Amino acid sequence: MKLSVALFFAGFFAALGAVFFLLSFGTDYWLLASETCGPDPSGTTGPGGVILERGDVVVTDSGQDPTTFYHEGFFWRCSFGGKLEDDTMWKFWFTNQPTSKVCMHAYLFPFPVSEQTHNATTYDSAIIYRGFWSIFMLVGLVAVVLGGFIIICAAPFASHRLYKAGGSLFVAAGLFLLAVVVMFVIWVQVLDVVNEYVTHRASGCVDFQLNIRYGLSFMFAPVGVFFSLLAGLLFLLIGRSLQLQYS
Repeated sequence: MKLSVALFFAGFFAALGAVFFLLSFGTDYWLLASETCGPDPSGTTGPGGVILERGDVVVTDSGQDPTTFYHEGFFWRCSFGGKLEDDTMWKFWFTNQPTSKVCMHAYLFPFPVSEQTHNATTYDSAIIYRGFWSIFMLVGLVAVVLGGFIIICAAPFASHRLYKAGGSLFVAAGLFLLAVVVMFVIWVQVLDVVNEYVTHRASGCVDFQLNIRYGLSFMFAPVGVFFSLLAGLLFLLIGRSLQLQYS
């Protein structure tokens, strides 16, 4: 009876961990950002920081708002223009975004580093860092999926080895996702890539402002970590109990 109750809660926590893991992986809202850029008073740069030469003609829209919004995840990095309002979170909801949104693959191109704004060494380092971040994410996803299949095959109390294997995979998935969260926080808060980006963009903009916040995909990740680790530990205990019971 006790093992049945423990198995129920372990399976429930495992399902929650897998759902939050998939939400964190499949939605591109790890990072939300907005930047406001005014025109260069010297006239040497145009919209988007493009360098102007003699004879160039710049046509501007007087009603255009200089605010650009970004959101990024594992798959895509998207940007779109709009007006800067008090509550900008609504700008990033799925049903509240303009059709003019431009998206590009974000596998190896982490915001805010780009080849145009950084030297080759910094850009290559950013690609390597993002590469490890992506690998940890994929390994954790594979671990949680395999763990779920193994636990399904283990029911009902068929083999203590299967429960131990499934529990170990859920613990590994939680640890990998935890590493993904820590790496992302270090990327945004500790490393100097954001300051370098601000310095580069401020050289061609008046009153340049960059606002960065974590999105829903980032919020889902710690929840997935908690439930994955909890489910993994419960499955390991169930496997241990079965081993002692039938030995």
